[in-house]
Amino acid sequence: MTDTSGFLTTHVLDTARGVPAQGMHIVLYAIDGVTRTVVAAKHTNEDGRTDGPILPAEAFKPGVYELVFHAGDYLRETGQAGDPPLFLDEIPIRFGINDPGSHYHVPLLLSPFSYATYRGS
Repeated sequence: MTDTSGFLTTHVLDTARGVPAQGMHIVLYAIDGVTRTVVAAKHTNEDGRTDGPILPAEAFKPGVYELVFHAGDYLRETGQAGDPPLFLDEIPIRFGINDPGSHYHVPLLLSPFSYATYRGS
């Protein structure tokens, strides 16, 4: 039997320094109307990825989710923050999952003054 369970992964690349963003705190929320429920919280490893999916197959289901990347803490730790207030601090990315059998990958490309994301593979 083929496993058709999906899962969610993420990673963070520090585009200003040209390296993976190690040690960034990321929180995943499930969104239901105005209610936000923490599903997972992880830190990125030396490759800028979480150790394992942030939402593994056994917990993966359709719905609206939000990844919150704690970029400000990372930028301060790497000496890139500049004077307060930070231009980027917490970066929320809200997205929908509608195919429970797919791999969803939501990365963050980060610099002190910009970020980008996309649905990867």
